[in-house]
Amino acid sequence: MRVCVIGTGYVGLVTGACLAHIGHSVICVDNNEEKVKLMKSGQSPIFEPGLSEIMQSAIQSGNIEFTTDISAGVSHGEILFIAVGTPPLPTGESDTRYVEAVARSIGANLNGGYKVIVNKSTVPIGSGDWVRMLVMDGIAERQKTLVPAGGAAIEEKLPEYTSQFDVLSNPEFLREGSAVYDTFNPDRIVLGGNSPRAIGMMKELYAPIVERNFAEDKSLPQVPILATDLSSAEMIKYAANAFLATKISFINEVANICDRVGADITQVAKGIGLDSRIGNKFLQAGIGWGGSCFPKDVSALVHTADDYGYEAQLLKAAVSVNERQRLIALEKLQQALKILKGKTVGLLGLTFKPDTDDLRDAPALNLIEQLNRLGAKVKAYDPIISQTGMRHGLSGVLVETDAERLADGCDALVLVTEWEQFSNLDYAKMAKLMCHAVMIDGRNFLDPEKMVRAGFQYIGVGR
Repeated sequence: MRVCVIGTGYVGLVTGACLAHIGHSVICVDNNEEKVKLMKSGQSPIFEPGLSEIMQSAIQSGNIEFTTDISAGVSHGEILFIAVGTPPLPTGESDTRYVEAVARSIGANLNGGYKVIVNKSTVPIGSGDWVRMLVMDGIAERQKTLVPAGGAAIEEKLPEYTSQFDVLSNPEFLREGSAVYDTFNPDRIVLGGNSPRAIGMMKELYAPIVERNFAEDKSLPQVPILATDLSSAEMIKYAANAFLATKISFINEVANICDRVGADITQVAKGIGLDSRIGNKFLQAGIGWGGSCFPKDVSALVHTADDYGYEAQLLKAAVSVNERQRLIALEKLQQALKILKGKTVGLLGLTFKPDTDDLRDAPALNLIEQLNRLGAKVKAYDPIISQTGMRHGLSGVLVETDAERLADGCDALVLVTEWEQFSNLDYAKMAKLMCHAVMIDGRNFLDPEKMVRAGFQYIGVGR
């Protein structure tokens, strides 16, 4: 099938590359010329395991192209994915201006033939109908440039376009750091809309994935497809992320109680996770959640509830617990070192989670800000950030090139991101390089006994 993906962030680029990999003809559109030039060369502008290899394979097969020309993409695609960013505004609601611009542009470039316009971006509930209206506005604006003055001719031409497209919601459930895997091994595919024709085309598009032709375990049953209405599909995305964020906040709340009563949160989480009604995923206590999805989506859902006269108290509490949790590492540093002014603190990891280069709303940024405020010197080492030389948004921190340079002269280390590489560092050597060998394990990732043998005072979360 012919596909156009507009927007090449985490979601758009992974979606386009993976659809090309399974045999579809894909054009990816982005308005950033430098980014497009980079992607044409086979290089990914983001770090995502397996993505560069998928891109290069699709380029070699001729299944994927990159362009800044949206008219070419709209002309090419039977299915048009809107995958631009919807960053949070200060109010908590989503900034949908990029979605609006793309929807109008699609309308201005429709050129005959039936199209399925798919909201892949995480958009506020009710956006499906809004996007349809914007596409129609784009069509109308184009007609004004084509038809002589007078409204009659415009009104006559518009109906022929209304049957040429349908708008669907197809929310993504990709985890940064595992996005390629998640695309080929999804738990479910959600399609929201009321057009059987559009739903049928999307099922055809995803058939190789549904049948697990590219799955890691091909023996699993087919991927379930949930076909529902637009608003329910949009809500499913928000509800899923809000639930997972709340689950993390819950286990962090319990961890803080464990700290006070002497229980071990890792054992508590294991015990409750064995209950099939609860499960063991997202029960890892630590210094809270961040990234581009959880904070934005929970805030947007709270804002939507407020718009409709409902106070989402549980979700507000989840956000509040998470904000406080980010300061837990700071409290533990103060307990271990007392005065932080004049001390040197090293952060192991900067990104909000491992296997990504994403710093958006990362807990490390809060720690850096607060440690600077208290007069501490802050150093950091991150396997990706240190390697790429990215420094945007990292004022007030010295980024080291390896873990031993980080440890040298530090009064304490804080494990912020649970990179797999951090399980195999030479901690005994690092401890000897430090002024005070204190380890705050903000993810309960390290083996406490091993750290003590290496010479560290080990302090976990809820342990």
